[in-house]
Amino acid sequence: MYRRSAAAAVLLAAALTLTACSSGGDKADSGAKPKPPASSSAPDPADAPQPSTDPNAKPTGPVVPDAKLTPKTGSFTAEEKKYLSGRVPDKVDPASVLQGGQDACQRVQRTAKHDKDAATGAVITGEIPGAKDAITLLCPDQKPILAAAEKGFPEGPRTSPAAGNYRALTQATNCTWEAKGKDGGILASGPETPPKAGDKITAAIPAGTAEFNSSGCYAWIPA
Repeated sequence: MYRRSAAAAVLLAAALTLTACSSGGDKADSGAKPKPPASSSAPDPADAPQPSTDPNAKPTGPVVPDAKLTPKTGSFTAEEKKYLSGRVPDKVDPASVLQGGQDACQRVQRTAKHDKDAATGAVITGEIPGAKDAITLLCPDQKPILAAAEKGFPEGPRTSPAAGNYRALTQATNCTWEAKGKDGGILASGPETPPKAGDKITAAIPAGTAEFNSSGCYAWIPA
């Protein structure tokens, strides 16, 4: 009798675990973010855990003086010291802060090696936190990615965009966009025909556009 009861308890616990996993998966799917270019074989930056604070933001409290920015062993380079200046909270190991910037560089480098569009989109959208300062001071070989990202913008509403032709950094077939004038009237929208998997999606933003809005497009750069 005891053995049958114990076995039943184990089966019930397993069933509850499977139910909880299934339920959690549904919630995750419903809130999925737009993905980088489908051609990218690099890990999606959106799938990596993100820190709760902005790595580009410097501490608001006391920081370690530049003169005391020294690792426990070895030494920092001049560029590493520039990166750390004003960025290390008091009583925090500078090496741990530097590691965050180096991690950002590694993520940009790995992604760009497989797909430059994916890397550019990840910098634009903030999927790789702290990428701007990290590239500038710690991995200048990735400045072309940063230069491209600085000309782009993420999906969603954008007021008073510069007129011109833009390309979406995604191959998702659910990407849509529209440009509105000051009176709220639609000046242009697209794509004109439903895109197929792998198609490049472009948008022509007319002069006088007051708001450009897009969904499912990840990010945009000049075409």
